[in-house]
Amino acid sequence: MTTASAGAAAASGADSSAPADRLPNAWRIEVFKRPEQADPEGVHALAALHELELTAVTAARLGRGTLLSPALGREQVERIAREVLADPVLDEVRVLAPGEPPAAAPEGWQRVLCAPLPGVMDPVAESLRALLVRSGLTQGVEDLEVATFRAWELEGEPAPADLREAARRVLCNETIEALSIGSEALPFGVPTGTAQRGRVELTLLEAADDELERISREGQLSLSLVEMREIQKHFAELGREPSLAELETIAQTWSEHCKHKTLTGLVDMRRPDGSVERIDNLLKSTIARATHELDKEWCWSVFVDNAGTVQFEGDWGVCFKVETHNHPSAIDPYGGAGTGIGGVIRDILGAGLGAKPIANTDAFCVGPLDLAPEELPKGSMHPRRILRGVVSGVRDYGNRMGIPTVSGGLWVHEGYVGNPLVYAGTVGILKREHVDKSVAPGDAIVAVGGRTGRDGIHGATFSSIELSEDSETVSSHAVQIGNAIQEKGVLDCLLAARDAGLYRGVTDCGAGGFSSAVGEMGEETGAEVWLDRAPLKYPGLSSHEVWISEAQERMVLSVPPDKLDELLALFAAEDVEAVQIGVFTDDKRLVLKDGDEVVGDMAMAFLHDGTPRVVRQAEFKAPEAADPGAPGSPDLNADVVALLGSPNICSREWIIRQYDHEVQARTVLRPLVGERADGPGDGSVLQPLPDSKRGLAIGCGGNPRTGRLDPWAMAAANIDEALRNVVAVGADPTRAALLDNFSWGNCDKPHNLGALVLSAEACYDAAMAYGAPFISGKDSLHNEYRVGDQTLSIPPTLLISCIAPVPDLTRAVSMDLKAAGNRLYLVGETRCELGGSEYLVLRGLDGGVAPRPDLAKAPRLFQALHGALAQGLAESCHDLAEGGLAVGAAEMAFAGERGLEIDLASVPFDGDCAGDANVARLFSESCSRFLVEVHPDRAAAFEAALAGQP
Repeated sequence: MTTASAGAAAASGADSSAPADRLPNAWRIEVFKRPEQADPEGVHALAALHELELTAVTAARLGRGTLLSPALGREQVERIAREVLADPVLDEVRVLAPGEPPAAAPEGWQRVLCAPLPGVMDPVAESLRALLVRSGLTQGVEDLEVATFRAWELEGEPAPADLREAARRVLCNETIEALSIGSEALPFGVPTGTAQRGRVELTLLEAADDELERISREGQLSLSLVEMREIQKHFAELGREPSLAELETIAQTWSEHCKHKTLTGLVDMRRPDGSVERIDNLLKSTIARATHELDKEWCWSVFVDNAGTVQFEGDWGVCFKVETHNHPSAIDPYGGAGTGIGGVIRDILGAGLGAKPIANTDAFCVGPLDLAPEELPKGSMHPRRILRGVVSGVRDYGNRMGIPTVSGGLWVHEGYVGNPLVYAGTVGILKREHVDKSVAPGDAIVAVGGRTGRDGIHGATFSSIELSEDSETVSSHAVQIGNAIQEKGVLDCLLAARDAGLYRGVTDCGAGGFSSAVGEMGEETGAEVWLDRAPLKYPGLSSHEVWISEAQERMVLSVPPDKLDELLALFAAEDVEAVQIGVFTDDKRLVLKDGDEVVGDMAMAFLHDGTPRVVRQAEFKAPEAADPGAPGSPDLNADVVALLGSPNICSREWIIRQYDHEVQARTVLRPLVGERADGPGDGSVLQPLPDSKRGLAIGCGGNPRTGRLDPWAMAAANIDEALRNVVAVGADPTRAALLDNFSWGNCDKPHNLGALVLSAEACYDAAMAYGAPFISGKDSLHNEYRVGDQTLSIPPTLLISCIAPVPDLTRAVSMDLKAAGNRLYLVGETRCELGGSEYLVLRGLDGGVAPRPDLAKAPRLFQALHGALAQGLAESCHDLAEGGLAVGAAEMAFAGERGLEIDLASVPFDGDCAGDANVARLFSESCSRFLVEVHPDRAAAFEAALAGQP
C-alpha cells in the first residue's frame, strides 16, 4: 500500500508520448494507389488543405502502412503484402526491412506520417493479426506484433509551420495519433512504463476546502465542493482515509453522466409572477410521471434498464435507446461517434437478457460548415472536419456490424462551434421471456469481449464538465477507439448464450467501465471483484485504471455457478474472450481486490444513495427581441431555391449513401424515397418479423433555434414533429413511444436550468395530450466551450425520437408525388409562427413567435389522418417542418419528378399576421401539418375521414 496526493495519483499512468526520432524495429509495408488510379482520400485531403488556404500543396496521396514483427522473413512479408494488403492491379507496394531507411521522397514532395499513439486501440491491426495467424502466413513467429499507420505524400513546398498546422488540422489527430513530419519515426510495440498496482491511500480527511477542490480538479473527478465534503465526512466517520480506487468509483457513480443529478435533484423555479416553486426530481415529476400516469399495458420495461422496451406483436417486443457522445466527438470525431454508436448497440445487447439490434439512428448538431478559419475558437476543430469524422465513425461501426442505419437528422447552428452534439441510437427486438433479468448472490461476474486498456479513463466524469481549449490534451485519455468486428463477435455469442439460458443478468460496460457495470448490477446484493483477473491489452495499468477504464466492446454477465463452464466454452469457441473477474455476494458491499490486497471496500448504500442533494436555482426570461412577423420578399422563387440549399434543409444524400440501410433485409421505407431515391423521407419503416406484415416506423424531431425563444414551445414542437414523422408513413399514433435526449449548457446557471424545467414540463404536457409515453432518455449537460475567460454555450437542444407500429406494411406511405391529376390536401392549420424558422434565418432576422402545437386539436388530427392512411386513401404524405409549405411542396415534387400547383388562398390560416400573409402561408413552420396526395376517386372518402379537421 502507498499513500499519495489525490490529484497526482488520479493523474498517474504510463507514458504514452510519441516515439523517439528513430526507425521502428519492424518490417514496414506501404501500399499506395498506382499513379493512374483514383485516390479518393488524396482528393478529399487536398480539398481540405486548400480550404485552409494551403494552396502551396498541389497534390496529395495516401499510403496505407503496416508494421510487422522483425522475426518474419522477407519471403513471408512479401507474400503478406502481395496476398493480403495490396491489389496487384490497383496498388504499388513498398517493403522495407527492419532498420532500412525509406527512400527519400521525390523532389518537391513532403511526407507526413500518422500512427496510433501507444495504448490507443488499432482495430485494423488487431483484425490483420488474427487473419495472419489463422492463415499460417506467419508460421514460426510467436507473439506476432502488428501496427498500422498512414503515410501522406504531398506535392509542393509549403512553409514548415504551415505544413505542421495543416497536418494537425486535416491529416492527423494528435489527441490519439503520433504525427511525424520530416522523420520516419513510428510507434511500434506495446506501451512502456510501469504503474502502481495495489492500494493507493489518499490524504483527504484533513484537507481544507481549497485542497478538496484542487483534488477534484486535478484528478478530473468532476465532483463539487459539497460532494467532496460529503466524501470527506463519510470516511471520517469510518475512521480512515479513502483509497484512490474508492474515490474514483464514487466520482464515476456520482457523475452527472451516470447519476443525472440535475434532473433528479431539487430545483427552486421562479415563475413569471415572481412565485418560487420547489421541484423535487424534475425527471420523475414530468417525463416519468407522464409514462406512469398513461400506464400503457404495452410498455414492458421503461426507465429501469439499458433501453426502453414495448410490445410489438404477440410475445415479441422492440427496445430503443439513444445516447449522446458529444465531448469525445469534439476531441476525436471519428472515434467519438464510432464508440457512441458502439456503446448504444451494447445498450441494446444489455436490455433485458439481450436484444438483437435491427436498426441504428443518428443525429448531428455542428457549427456552420462555411465558418471562416480565423473564426474558429482556439483548440477546436472546424465543423466540416467534425461532421466528416462523425459521419465516418457511425458509418464504419454500423456497416461493419451489419446493422442498418435508417433514420437521423442534421442541424447546423453557430452555437455548436467547439461543442458538437452527436446522438446515436439503436433499435432491437426480443421476446417477452427475455425482458426481465436478475442477479443472485454466488453468481460469477464474467467480463466478455474486449480487453481493458488505458483508453477511456475518466470518460464519465469528462462528459460531465465543460470543454475548453485545453481539452484535446488534458482529456485525451477519455477518448476511446472502437472495434466493430470484435463487438459483432460479442453480439453473436451473447445471443446464443441467452437462448441457451447460460446467464441471469447482463449489462454493457460503458461509462465508468467495470465500476459502473458491476456497481449497478450488484447494488442490491454486493460484489467482490478480482482486478488482477481482468484481461489487459498491455501491461502497466494501475489498479484503479483497470477498474474505471471505458475500453470498448465489453459486457458484464451474472452467471450461475453451474452454467459458468458452458458459457466460457461457448465464447471460447468463437474466439471471444470471457473471464470470471469476481462474484456477486450478499453483504451489499463493493469489495475490490488486486491479488491478495483489498484496494477498495465500500457500502453500496453510500455509493448509490449518498450523493448530496443541493438546491439549484432556476428562472427563464425570454429574449427581448421584436417580433418581425412575416417580412415580405422581393422574390419568392429565389427564396424557395435558397431555402432548399440552406444547411438545415439541403440534401443529406452524401451522408445517407455512406450508410448501409439495406443490410438484414428489413427496411421497407428507406431514408431516401421517390423516382430517383433522392427525396427526404419522413420516417423510415422496418419489417422486424419476416412472417408478419406489421411494420415499425422510426422518426425524430428537433430544432435548435426555438429553445432560446420559448423552451416549452421547442419541446412540444419537437414531440409533435417526431410524431408527424411516423404518422406520415402510416404509423399508429396511439401506439407511439418517445425518447428524450436533452443537451444543455451549464445548468448551474439559473437561466439555463429554467429553460430545462420548461422543456421538461412541455414533455409531460405533450406526452399526456398525445397519449405517447416516454420509455427511455438521456441527458448531456455542461455542453459549453471555454476559451480563456469567454464561454460559448450550445443552444438548448432536445432531440425527440419516436417509434410506432405500422399496422399493415402494404399501406406504408412515402412522400413523393405519384401521378398527375391527383389532388393535394393541406391537413392542419397554419399560423404566423416564424420564430426560429429557416425563412427568418435567410432574412437575417431574430425573434418571432415559436411554433406551438395545439395539444387539444393535434392528437385528434393525427388519429384521423392515420385512419385515412390505414384505409389506403392517400398516394403520398409529407410532414411540413423546416421551410414550411414551400419547401415541403418542392420536396414532394422533385422526389416524384412531378410538378404541382397550390392555391395559397385556400391554405387554412389562423390568426393575424404582421407583414405578408402569403409569406406566412409559405414559410411558417407551424406544427401538426401534412401535405397529402389523394386520387380523385378517393377524395370524397378522404374528406369524410378528415371531417371536422382543418
